[in-house]
Amino acid sequence: MTWIIVLIVIFAIVGMVLGGANKGKKGGKRNPIKGKRIITMNEQPTFLRLREALPEHIVLAQVAFSAFMTASGYTTRNLFNRKVADFVVLDKQFNIVAIVELDDSSHKGKEDKDADRDALIAEAGFRVIRYKRTPDLEQVRIDFNI
Repeated sequence: MTWIIVLIVIFAIVGMVLGGANKGKKGGKRNPIKGKRIITMNEQPTFLRLREALPEHIVLAQVAFSAFMTASGYTTRNLFNRKVADFVVLDKQFNIVAIVELDDSSHKGKEDKDADRDALIAEAGFRVIRYKRTPDLEQVRIDFNI
């Protein structure tokens, strides 16, 4: 009877040790981490066009909403916590001039979500400019009053 208890304790210890080796890993093994492009192939021409049309500005790509807005409480922060703006245009004093979104084909059927994003950005006090495709130089200059 004593040997049974000793065996149960040993199996329990071995189980805890082996279980601890996978702690923090969902399902044990995790998938490999892979790099990816910061700017998609569709976004690259728009980024270059913004830089060309706005030489006196700073253009940032793929900026987390949490980098340019904040709120008290998890419930409110969760509204924007995992969202990313395609481009943020800054003046030379690093003030946000506008948030630029490229509404390529991946946005079809997501107009309501885009409107919700725009409302969050507007609530934070920023302007959103949306393009369906890479704008021409003149359009960017018009949109930025240049």
